Amino acid sequence: MPPRPQLELTADLVALVERSEPDPGPLPGTREPSEAELRAMAARVLAHRPPGPLWLFAYGSLIWKPELAHLEARRARAHGWHRRFCMRLTRWRGTREVPGLMMALERGGSCSGLAYRLADADPFDQVLRLLARETDDVRPTNVPRWLDLATPTGPLRALAFVASPSGVNYAGRLAPQVVAQTLARAAGHWGSGAQYLHNTVVQLDAHGIRDRNLWVLQALVAGEIRSLALPRAA
Repeated sequence: MPPRPQLELTADLVALVERSEPDPGPLPGTREPSEAELRAMAARVLAHRPPGPLWLFAYGSLIWKPELAHLEARRARAHGWHRRFCMRLTRWRGTREVPGLMMALERGGSCSGLAYRLADADPFDQVLRLLARETDDVRPTNVPRWLDLATPTGPLRALAFVASPSGVNYAGRLAPQVVAQTLARAAGHWGSGAQYLHNTVVQLDAHGIRDRNLWVLQALVAGEIRSLALPRAA
């Protein structure tokens, strides 16, 4: 059996580009949703909630930085959706001068992640907290959707966040090299894009999930960081 490939985007490489930038706030002409708007959104989401426990599908930062405590976690696969760095960030993990990128689910392929069974108490508050974390604008790019998941113990339906092409921060389909150049350089008040990718790949791997596209991308980002760290010629 061939040796298991090693992660190229190491914590030491991430540390070379890790920093925290001041939060510039929303772009002119945009705004975050108000509390009332988030509550109305939560009510709409729960109006379509399937019967039974409240499940959440985590495929990115919710794996290594969950918003909510959970009672159970299962390996799960969403068919017809795949991870993609398709959300442009001018805050959080980017700035207006050096925008970053974040993952969301887009149509096509499949995506393996974790399904979390949330506590039975107060589903409205739990959905509200998720929306406050994930909703980037009143014209959101990361939108809630109920997805059918396949798990080792049978199918279930879970809440997930998917990309909306009409969202104000939708970046579309970018070439891997463009994504790598962005993640190697961008950072915001939540940290760097390289850290976001590194944490996601490491935590997925810890759960026995290896996303082929992310594995290629981490090697590209590692190469970008190495090129940035090289001493400049005199």
